[in-house]
Amino acid sequence: MPYNSYKAHSDKVKLKDLIRPKHLNPDLLRYELHRVWVVEATLKKGSRHINPRRTFYVDEDSWSILILDHYDGQGNIWRYMEAPSVNYYEVPVFWATLETSHDLKTGRYITGLLDNEESPFDFSYQATPEDFSPQNLRARGIR
Repeated sequence: MPYNSYKAHSDKVKLKDLIRPKHLNPDLLRYELHRVWVVEATLKKGSRHINPRRTFYVDEDSWSILILDHYDGQGNIWRYMEAPSVNYYEVPVFWATLETSHDLKTGRYITGLLDNEESPFDFSYQATPEDFSPQNLRARGIR
């Protein structure tokens, strides 16, 4: 499982050193044997969806989804997603330091949550129930 990915998370690593054609730099990623719950999700009969089947690999300790397999209509693996994670000890929380989605048919991938060259995440924001009221969501343009 992608776990304790502190090299990929480091502010000393430049994005040009992490991002490579077709995949991230494997020298900066870390994988460990780790206990996970495997959740098979299949489409309900009579329904349609771009992914009729998915497999989630859920970390037993944090309940984070670390890996997700997407299958096409023929039952072949189509997309693969992973979330290399770290402990944010100052919060404390175990959370993805980045997320990557690979399209295995086209060879493309996309990576998000990269904060290596930016300020660290600000975990100090405290949401209130009022932040999620219909009036506040409408004011932000969320419908």
